[in-house]
Amino acid sequence: MVAGADLETAVADSAASFVGPKKKPFTHKGDPCKNCGTPLEGWYCYSCGQNADTHHRSILHLIWEAIEGMFHLDGRLANTLPLLFFRPGKLAKDYMEGRIVRHVPPFRTFLVALLLFIFAAEHAIHGIRHEQELKEEKEAAALATPQGREAKADEIRKEAAADRQERLQSAAAERDEGLKDADADKAKIAADYADDVKTAEARYAQNIAEADALEKNANAGAEAQARLHSRGADTAAQIRRLDFQSPDKLEAGANKLAEAQIAGQHFNIVGPDAKTKAAIQAEAAKPGHSGKYYNGGWLKERIAKAIENPDYYALVLFGWAHRLAVLLLPIIGLSLAFVYLNKRQYFIYDHLLVATNLLSFSFLTWALVFVLPGALAAPALAIVLLWTPINLFQTLRGGYGSSVVGALLKTLIVWWMTVIAFASLLIALMVFTLSQM
Repeated sequence: MVAGADLETAVADSAASFVGPKKKPFTHKGDPCKNCGTPLEGWYCYSCGQNADTHHRSILHLIWEAIEGMFHLDGRLANTLPLLFFRPGKLAKDYMEGRIVRHVPPFRTFLVALLLFIFAAEHAIHGIRHEQELKEEKEAAALATPQGREAKADEIRKEAAADRQERLQSAAAERDEGLKDADADKAKIAADYADDVKTAEARYAQNIAEADALEKNANAGAEAQARLHSRGADTAAQIRRLDFQSPDKLEAGANKLAEAQIAGQHFNIVGPDAKTKAAIQAEAAKPGHSGKYYNGGWLKERIAKAIENPDYYALVLFGWAHRLAVLLLPIIGLSLAFVYLNKRQYFIYDHLLVATNLLSFSFLTWALVFVLPGALAAPALAIVLLWTPINLFQTLRGGYGSSVVGALLKTLIVWWMTVIAFASLLIALMVFTLSQM
């Protein structure tokens, strides 16, 4: 009698005939094998094992073989994916209890999901950059018309008013906070407040003057196009000139850096508060100061090179991303081992199997988010952010048999350990990529 699991596996594997090409009848019986000369009895030589196929294939057949060879598509895929997304606990339990043949091998699923995630992320980043470039070119073209310059000038005036209001409110709040201290130097607080107000008003006046000049500049469109082509070099030069030892120079440099993006585009740059400014100035004034406030020479140079060569930075980043992503496997596996220390029947191998499922789910869902159009990406992102911890909870509840409360507690622990690990690896990847510039 055929066991239920074997019957289910046979049925699942038979589904491959619906997606794969059918084998044509063997018509070369008795012909010599191309490799060893033995008379053929079937599609494979019984002496050396070589395929007797002539290997004359259509382009579509070659494309299908490439896809099938990479992803090893068969009936198990249809049996594994629904469980991965909707019943992860059952899938984890099947793997841990040895019911493996009916499913796609977990590490293969992980590698394919990681590959799709990397491709989707790279596509999304390139798409965002392309859309931004088109937007900036459109804005620059609009500045060639009087109507476009007037609209941009009005936008700058509106942003300048909002920036001034925010700066004045921040200065007032800082003054009021300082006056709460009975021993505070009221004269100094008043002087600092007056300086902040003066700075805010001067910045507002400068922005209004730029808006007026832009509105009257008939060559604004051509100048904006020229700045677009030299933007990377201009921004890199501004970064190299940033001075972290002087708060005033740092804020001024940051303002210039913001203005280097595109004509009329302004960003709200908030400099260090009065206490931080005083601390930096006092530290920098010391002979042979300790360098507590880093001047950022190495970092500035690497960031500048990355801005000058964004395509190379992205190439190195994605070249190493899949390598570091594999490190998430032992990290999640060890976090699962940590929360299930009391369950000796599970080994590190079992936890790694579960970790591959969790990461495969995350990579596939995030890949879907990355390839969706902008209108659907935001709701899909919200769904994925909610669905991921739910999937983890279902895995722990069904795979390990945890109680509801126990699974909730363990989900929180594993979830935060994973988030921290992912953030740490991402920062390490970005810094490492900068080091290669």
